[in-house]
Amino acid sequence: MSIHRVHVFVSHSWAYSEHYAKIHEWLFGKSWRFGQARIEFKDYSVPKDDPIHNAGNARELQAAIYRHISPCHVVVIPTGMYTAYSKWIQKEIDGAQQYSKPILAVNPWGQKRRSTVVQDAADEIVGWHRNSVVPGVWRLYRRKGGDG
Repeated sequence: MSIHRVHVFVSHSWAYSEHYAKIHEWLFGKSWRFGQARIEFKDYSVPKDDPIHNAGNARELQAAIYRHISPCHVVVIPTGMYTAYSKWIQKEIDGAQQYSKPILAVNPWGQKRRSTVVQDAADEIVGWHRNSVVPGVWRLYRRKGGDG
């Protein structure tokens, strides 16, 4: 049996923090197994209780976000419409692309409109369910050659 430590960045908007909280619960709230592999998801997100305070301008904010994304294996972004208008989330997409990190787009349950910005950047799109999100992160990790 092998252990894989999968580093995950979950994107979010403070105004829609319930999406972040649910995805966080699904990924980090329990241990996971896929076949003989044991998975330990490690959170590299910017938590609401410890936001980036020291960014004095857009360049410093981008650098701070990139520091969270660079060690990750997968970036997870909900596709709610708020993402289409968020400079923060665009910086997260740009950081994922700069560091060649796969993006898992998650369509929030009941959401009729979705951000094409996130969907177009995504390597995979899944539905709003633990049994879609967790295997989606695992697939992208494995696809990128993750070895723990």
